[in-house]
Amino acid sequence: MLNVENIDLFYGASQALRSVSLRAETGNVTAVLGRNGVGKTSLMRAVVGQHPVAGGDIVWEGKNISRDPAWKRSAAGIAIVPQGREIFPLLSVKENLETGFAALPRAMRHIPDEIFELFPVLRDMLGRRGGDLSGGQQQQLAIGRALVTRPRLLVLDEPTEGIQPSIIKDIQRVIKQLADRGDMAILLVEQYFDFAHELADDIVVLERGEVVLAGKKDALDRENVRSYLTV
Repeated sequence: MLNVENIDLFYGASQALRSVSLRAETGNVTAVLGRNGVGKTSLMRAVVGQHPVAGGDIVWEGKNISRDPAWKRSAAGIAIVPQGREIFPLLSVKENLETGFAALPRAMRHIPDEIFELFPVLRDMLGRRGGDLSGGQQQQLAIGRALVTRPRLLVLDEPTEGIQPSIIKDIQRVIKQLADRGDMAILLVEQYFDFAHELADDIVVLERGEVVLAGKKDALDRENVRSYLTV
């Protein structure tokens, strides 16, 4: 389980997060929702160690990781699929997947067959350069790369951004399948309300760097949640 407890985050003098708390439980999808610029990506960067927090605690599997660097959190089972995918355009699909080996002991440095079962297109494109793939294929590659690390916490930052509807359905199916396995907590950042609401067990809504709504999906009013995503 992930427990984020009252964290603050700053960029210089600008405060991006104010006393933000959330929980992400194994086997569940926790959706973090909100408009552009409310602090969703900052929260994800704090969780995975890409930006330091100024206060509060981040506890993963009972251990306070608030001061741990990103590589140490990756080795502890935390993986991120970043906004914008950030695949390596000049590396092949196979080489992009193999970049996930860095966090693994030598004996585990192989690409699990499960990744090709989840995303069959990747098996057919192993030799192609990442930059030659469509946006949807790159997103599948980015998720596959994260899964290579065998995460117990998977952080997905805007996985539907710029993706065609057919691939969105595939990604939705994969996230549900991963959650149903029951051995992984999933933290999902989204603006696409219907996609996130269908997958979520728990919902956290951010506004101006603060949590304004949080709870089990079924306990929150759907239209009230949606209102925080409309411009």
